[in-house]
Amino acid sequence: MEAHGAGLRRVLVLAFCVAGIWSAYIYQGFLQETLSTKRFGSDGKRFEHLAFLNLAQNVVCLVWSYIMIKLWSSRSNGGAPLWTYWSAGITNTIGPAMGIEALKYISYPAQACEHVLAKSSKMIPVMLMGTLVYGIRYTFPEYICTFLVAGGVSAFALMKTSSKTISKLAHPNAPLGYGLCFLNLAFDGFTNATQDSITARYPKTSAWEIMLGMNLWGTIYNMIYMFGWPHGSGFEAVQFCKQHPEAAWDILLYCLCGAVGQNFIFLTISRFGSLANTTITTTRKFVSIVVSSLLSGNPLSPKQWGCVLMVFSGLSYQIYLKWRKLQRLPKKKKT
Repeated sequence: MEAHGAGLRRVLVLAFCVAGIWSAYIYQGFLQETLSTKRFGSDGKRFEHLAFLNLAQNVVCLVWSYIMIKLWSSRSNGGAPLWTYWSAGITNTIGPAMGIEALKYISYPAQACEHVLAKSSKMIPVMLMGTLVYGIRYTFPEYICTFLVAGGVSAFALMKTSSKTISKLAHPNAPLGYGLCFLNLAFDGFTNATQDSITARYPKTSAWEIMLGMNLWGTIYNMIYMFGWPHGSGFEAVQFCKQHPEAAWDILLYCLCGAVGQNFIFLTISRFGSLANTTITTTRKFVSIVVSSLLSGNPLSPKQWGCVLMVFSGLSYQIYLKWRKLQRLPKKKKT
């Protein structure tokens, strides 16, 4: 009974993480699209400094995690030292910046499909990086789950590719946009594998401590990049926000969504690993496209519904495997 109760609690925590990540990042995606395509003020200017979003989010999330640690937790002796996040902080700074910059060069529907492809494919690099760099072992059923989700989402994204107008883009350039998304994928693979390695070496590290470490280094790197020289783009971004308060408000909401979402992401990583986190973030983008299709009056084809079934079969199988693994742990301890 105790094992059953523990397993049920973990499943409820996982469901809580899924709901938190989906709600926070679906709305953040809407704000990101707004900031990348909208013209602000009477002069109709675009917010060109999209990399500033990463710095703003790092600062807000850093303050958020520090407050949460002070209010609800305390740095334990077994937690990971802040210096251990320096390498993951580099790739976690460069990768998302490239993903955001890609919005200048490819249309939002194309970018959405590319991000779905990237997110779904990311589960494979996470496994490869974890195995080759850090010696993490994954089971054959875990590979089945990964390929079910990655294959289903990828097929769905390819079917949804459209030829909508790209007139809203600042600088249309498909090869450059897709190239940036690919680099984002590569850097994120290293980031996730490194986070898994840190939590494995320091199992007492809390989700807020991971959030604090990652955003501390992200803030340092982004501050150097944005304000490290007299004419850095950070100064122009701040000036734009002063002239267009509406953009500043959107950026603040964007950062708050990121702070809430990161709480759930790092909780997922600390409890279930980065592979589970990648699966959740993949399906978040996938579900947003499905919901968008239904609300816009464009029904899904039978093939597309087949992709939906394929993805959620993989997710259901992964949850079942975790449940079964948890039920076996007490038996091993008794023997």
